[in-house]
Amino acid sequence: MADQSIIDTSRHPLSDGVAPDWASGWGEDEYGVFVEITVGDVTQALRWCPPGRFMMGSPEEAERFDDEGPQIEITFARGFWLFETPVTQALYEAVTGENPARFNGADRPVENVSWEEAQAFLTALNDWMPGLELRLPSEAEWEYACRAGSTTPFEPTVAHRYSGASITPDEVNYDGNYPYGDAPKGTYRKETVPVKGRPFRPNAWGLWHMHGNVWEWCADAWYDSHEGASPDGRPRQASQQEGETSRVIRGGSWGFDAWLCRSASRHRLAPGLRLDGLGFRPARGQAPGALASLAATAEPPDAS
Repeated sequence: MADQSIIDTSRHPLSDGVAPDWASGWGEDEYGVFVEITVGDVTQALRWCPPGRFMMGSPEEAERFDDEGPQIEITFARGFWLFETPVTQALYEAVTGENPARFNGADRPVENVSWEEAQAFLTALNDWMPGLELRLPSEAEWEYACRAGSTTPFEPTVAHRYSGASITPDEVNYDGNYPYGDAPKGTYRKETVPVKGRPFRPNAWGLWHMHGNVWEWCADAWYDSHEGASPDGRPRQASQQEGETSRVIRGGSWGFDAWLCRSASRHRLAPGLRLDGLGFRPARGQAPGALASLAATAEPPDAS
């Protein structure tokens, strides 16, 4: 086990009262500290995910897949920032000049974006804001942020009706015809919903829609278990299977069953694939060596 003394939860990047140059705003609320960036007239918040440790992967919970194990202890000696919401259509269009989404709405998540296109977006935004250094989260970071200190199948601040043991469509946007555990069938919206707002709520760290709405790309190359995962949470740069190029996706979506929205659920897609239930949520900071490799052929779009 890692030395507990290396984890300092009392400090964060805003402890000295000075925001980074790229921040257009910052503050603290009931969920913790946040910073904001502004592109044109679009403002996006990033939430602080504090240092700590957790068990990545699922225990013996219902409807789990073998690729969700074994459980591995991950230690984040330093915290990291994560977008409060998936990238919205408004922000994506402000950076790229394009909107590929099927379900149009400035405040809805952008979807139909491949892993490679997500990398191009991050390159463009980072070039526009020197020092920002956004990237895709590792799947360990993603699950740590999704759980926000919880160990239940769903984060209980979001899934409050069943204390995290199950969810309802009033709490998470998924196909309500296919519930999980004791939850009854419910509404199937057949589309995305805005990234914030009722009847939904953020998790304990202020992060919206970590469960459902859209799947989210992670930095990691696909590996068919957590065996051998880096204990500091950095992404895997290569699969255990020769020739495997798929990337990890997390979180479930509006068109999938409830069990796929669990904190530990993980799946894979080819990096060039686009789906109308697939978006992304950038991260910033974390342990040395955790920066994801950018797509070698991605050309950053004009962000002027």
